[in-house]
Amino acid sequence: MSPPRKLHIKSYGCQMNVYDAQRMVDALTPEGFVETANVDDADLVILNTCHIREKASEKVYSELGRLRVARDEAASHGRRMQIAVAGCVAQAEGEEIIRRAPVVDVVVGPQSYHNLPQLLARADRDGRALETEFPIDDKFGVLPQPAPDAIRARGISAFVTAQEGCDKFCTFCVVPYTRGAEMSRPVAAIVEDVKRLAENGVREITLIGQNVNAYHGDGPDGRAWSLGRLVRRLAEIPGIVRLRYSTSHPNDVDEDLLAAHRDLPALMPFVHLPVQSGSDRILAAMNRKHTADDYRRVIDRFRSASAVIAFSSDFIVGFPGETERDFSATLALVAQIGYAGAYSFKYSPRPGTPAADMPEMVPAAVMDERLERLQQLIDQQQSAFNKAAIGRTVEVLFERAGRKPGQIVGRTAYLQPAHVMAPDSIIGQVLPVRVDSLERYSLLGELASATSRPADAMAATGA
Repeated sequence: MSPPRKLHIKSYGCQMNVYDAQRMVDALTPEGFVETANVDDADLVILNTCHIREKASEKVYSELGRLRVARDEAASHGRRMQIAVAGCVAQAEGEEIIRRAPVVDVVVGPQSYHNLPQLLARADRDGRALETEFPIDDKFGVLPQPAPDAIRARGISAFVTAQEGCDKFCTFCVVPYTRGAEMSRPVAAIVEDVKRLAENGVREITLIGQNVNAYHGDGPDGRAWSLGRLVRRLAEIPGIVRLRYSTSHPNDVDEDLLAAHRDLPALMPFVHLPVQSGSDRILAAMNRKHTADDYRRVIDRFRSASAVIAFSSDFIVGFPGETERDFSATLALVAQIGYAGAYSFKYSPRPGTPAADMPEMVPAAVMDERLERLQQLIDQQQSAFNKAAIGRTVEVLFERAGRKPGQIVGRTAYLQPAHVMAPDSIIGQVLPVRVDSLERYSLLGELASATSRPADAMAATGA
């Protein structure tokens, strides 16, 4: 029996890429690959790329330069290292990668991960392999399934793809070009995935998609189901105690989803709802198809459905033509909404997107200064949100052992890390924790008696 081949995957960017990395592992495990954390030991290295972050392509080529050295070192010891580029940069710039980077054996887009074994075989036969075509058939029908031991090794939380692609065509975004049009998985396929995960110890599911609340998968009744209806079905699966979803678009929030937040204890009261800017002029230039007031009204609808709901968001600073007045509108929106956390970035043009050709680029120094002001405000809000937990009792789903002996780490309903000293037998359980203090962004406390939890603390934390 031949020894296993070692696989190293380096992922950049979004939650979808984390999930896609798992899909690649699941596709390659039957071929005799096992994961390694050490790139120098790998027989196959995959760069799982993201086109959203700044200078995405440059970072890929820089990493390929380092891998060329590692590959030469492996060859000097008589060992072959194959290199693949996957993800959105691969989808957008596959031909260019093949031209510029002879070290790359395989280039594969997000819709073709299930073909990795065949692509590696093609590279062995022909020298190199490229596959970045969007499939004509249902791309979700071929998702590789993880083995039970792989599920258990990944822990008690798991991502499950519900939807992929985007039809919104925001002018700054490459997703419609790299992930394709919106497609939703059938309800039955998602339910079977979640059942299998639950049977192997998973307790928390995060449904993911580029526009996950645009979900419209075929239901068992022959009709298209909404995301709200889907999460109601998933909440019925034994073993699943928490449900989340990401990422959402304000225009796709419907009454089914709001009612699910009102009715389902398993649906966590923490919503990532990107707005990008607080200026109507910039939102129009971004082709977001909503105004700042539209966004405020969506937030109000969520808060009417659940008094304990909290939000995170995404912001782009320095979009072409952004004035100080536009930026001030963003600060005003953040101050009014009050976020538990948010992600903010300087605008960076993506080739092939309409915004890349817009005039009136904002100077880099101005973007830096605005980003610093925005992040200071967001940090203040996140700090205040975390400090509000001190002295309260919060529900924590415990996930793993901590760095300190005897320490167990979990997360609150709002994804705040929480640390307690307790036996590892509590992993996988949701238990009340009395919060005593903060350490940076983490909550520190002690396990509390469920019978002694005050009702007002439960309400305040969404328990």
